[in-house]
Formats: sequence, C-alpha cells, structure tokens
Amino acid sequence: MTAKELKDKLFYRKANAFASLNADEVCAFGEDYKAFLDDSKTERDAVRTAVKLAREHGYKEYVWGETLKKGDKKYIINRKKNFFAFKIGDKDSIVKIVASHIDSPRLDVKQNPLYEDGEIAYFKTHYYGGIKKYQWTTIPLALHGVVVRKDGEEIDVNVGEDAGDPVFYITDLLPHLSREQNEKTLAKGIEAENLNVVVGGIPFDDSDESNLIKLNVLKALSDKYGFIEEDFLSAELCLVPAYKAQDVGFDRASIAGYGHDDKVCSYPALRALFDQKSNDTVVVILADKEEIGSEGNTGMQNALFADLLTELAVYYGVSSAQLRAKAQCLSADVTAAFDPTFAQAFEKNNASLYSCGVTMNKFTGAGGKSGSSDAAAEFVGKLRAKFAADGVVWQAGELGRTDLGGGGTVAKYIAKLNIDTVDMGVPVLSMHAPYELISKADLYTCYQAFKAFLK
Repeated sequence: MTAKELKDKLFYRKANAFASLNADEVCAFGEDYKAFLDDSKTERDAVRTAVKLAREHGYKEYVWGETLKKGDKKYIINRKKNFFAFKIGDKDSIVKIVASHIDSPRLDVKQNPLYEDGEIAYFKTHYYGGIKKYQWTTIPLALHGVVVRKDGEEIDVNVGEDAGDPVFYITDLLPHLSREQNEKTLAKGIEAENLNVVVGGIPFDDSDESNLIKLNVLKALSDKYGFIEEDFLSAELCLVPAYKAQDVGFDRASIAGYGHDDKVCSYPALRALFDQKSNDTVVVILADKEEIGSEGNTGMQNALFADLLTELAVYYGVSSAQLRAKAQCLSADVTAAFDPTFAQAFEKNNASLYSCGVTMNKFTGAGGKSGSSDAAAEFVGKLRAKFAADGVVWQAGELGRTDLGGGGTVAKYIAKLNIDTVDMGVPVLSMHAPYELISKADLYTCYQAFKAFLK
C-alpha cells in the first residue's frame, strides 16, 4: 500500500461540502431560509413564523393533559416567545429532541426610554446578549415588539422593515473629533449608555412649552398606536438591524443576515421535523433567553420542557425518569467558523472550517471545559454511524483557542435531565455582529444531519 493510499485510509480530513451537494437543492433551501430569517428577527416574530409553518404541516395546538396517540402532531406556545413542536411515534420508540434558540443579540428599549436633548429625541437602550457595541452605531435599525396598555390591549409594533418605513439610528463621533475616543479599547470606544437611538427631530407647534420634540414623537405614537408614555412600562420593544438577508459573493455561496445565531439552526430543525418519517417521538424546541443564560420562564432552564416529557411518559406508560434515560438530543446551536483574517484566535486542527459541513462540538464551555456538558463517546459514535449511513458531510470543532474565551449553549440544561446531548450547528463568521455570515453548504448539511438524526 502506498503512502497516499494509507493516508486516504487512516487520516481524518475535512472537505468542502459544496463538492458533494446538489447545487439546486442547496440554493432552494437557502432561499426558503432567507425568507424565514427576515420574518423572524425577534423571538416573538420567530414563534409566529413557526406556528404558521407548523399549521401548514398539520400540527395543532396541544391542550395540557389531553390523551396522546401515535401520529399526533402538536405544538405548544409558551408566552409567545418559546415554541415546542412534537410528533408522537410508536410506544416502543425513544424520544429524539432537537433544541435550538430563537433569541439573538439586540438592543432592548428601556422602560422609561424617551428623552430630548440637543434638539433631537432619543430612546435609551439596554443591550441584550454579547455584542461589540461599536458595531451597532451608524447602521439602520428597525423597532419590533409589543406594548400592553393598562386596559390589557396588546399593540404590535414593527417599524423599519417595510419599503417606505423610517428607520432608526445611533450616532458615532466623527473622525475629526475622535482622537480621545481612538485611544480607548474597542470595548470602551462606545459605552452602553451611548447606545441612544435617534427617533425624532420635529417640535410640536407650540413655542411656549419645553420638550416639544419628545411631545411630537409621543403624539405620533398616540396617533398611530394609541398608547402614551406610561405604556412603555409594560412594553417589550427592541431594536434590530433593518437589513434583509442577502447572498454574498460572485458565486452566491454565502448568506449575510441578522440573527443567524441561532435561526440558522432553528429553521433546519423545523424542516427536518416536517420532512422526517420516523417511528420515534420527535420534539423540536425553539427556546428563548439563550443569549443571557437560558433564564426565566421562556428559557431552557424553565420546567416546561420537563413537564412536556412527563406528559410524553404518560403516553409511553413509563416514568419520566425512564423516558429521559433513553432520550437523545441535539443541542442545535452555532459555532465559530475559522476566520483566516483572525487566525490567531483559533487552533486550526480543531476549528470549524467554513463550507466543510455542519459542526459537532462535543463540548463547549470555557478554559477547562467550565460550563460544558461534554457528550459521551458512545453517543457521538452512534451519531457518526447515522451520518455515515445517510452521507451527511459534517465536522468536529471547538470554539476557538482553549484559554482565549468560550461560550455556552442549552446543552447542559438538557443533559442535566439525564438525556444524551451534544451540540451540533452551523459555523458562523462575525458571530453576534448585526450582520453575520454563513455558508449555504453548512446550512444545508445542518438540515441533512437533523433529518438523519430524527430518522
């Protein structure tokens, strides 16, 4: 046997996934995903989109305590920001779970946000999730969310997405005056309290009063939505990039968009659920609050997931503990793609290469695997066999150099329930930026991997 033949047999190599994929299928999937991404910029938006897709595929809302039977297709909406969809399989099958998240880094509007200064009206914001603050200045922003009035009426707000809508804007200091700013670190160049959003500039026509620009903004809000300043106290409003998802490059191999983390895993998870023909019970979770630790009553640390498993155990006629011990889960979250421009941030042998397929992160965490669930070799071996049988192109990776940083996902919260769990998702360039980049090949192989897992 020659050295080349022996290398081909023994070496582990990564390869560009485009070479083995059907280009038409990849591009068609990418177009569907872009539409999903543009319609799902916030978790509330994503839940609405997911419900619409689920209903189109025959899913009906689950009533807690109802008797389940094989073939049932159900969904659960949790406070309009967290979504579960599941299909009931054979009573001798196991439960397979794909869990992603639908919240993304953004700027939340504060509870008392509106003020006027220097003949401009602004909103004060509080950033959500890990961001580089300077990236959020001088870009077009859209306002999304809901305002709940004292009488209980809910008012949906969406400004900046449609043609003809105004957008919103955060200023930065001009280069001519930024000598002192330039001496600061990137983290300090823009402070959190400087992320003030321009929302108005025309004064109300009454020269005898103060705060006339603020007044005119409130009048516009009252005229259009019927709410007053006090209603901000019971509102959930956020600012997200007003950009649409677009193809990138002469060959259109990539997609730039806001919120790839983690809708680029959420959409393949939904499609795999709708397209699979498994005899197992399959569950897809679209969770909230992952970017801030999966906290609260819509994050993965909430008991709702365990409650659902208890309901499924009734169908199986076993205890919840027995059901969980046999269940399997893919924690569907993105990872960092190797960026040659910043190669020093990675250990290339264990980095996720762009366009080389969906990535499995056996563990995440930071430093000495702190905060990671670290999947068992036996479970990883089972997945390798499944992916090989279905011809799925995938790779293994880590999130950067060992002592440089790190990150977490929902995996550890699911693994704590005694469920075999491993992270699997799409490599992303410029993760957590207002406009992230992914490969269409990695997106499509993510879908293929989820479908093979649920098979």
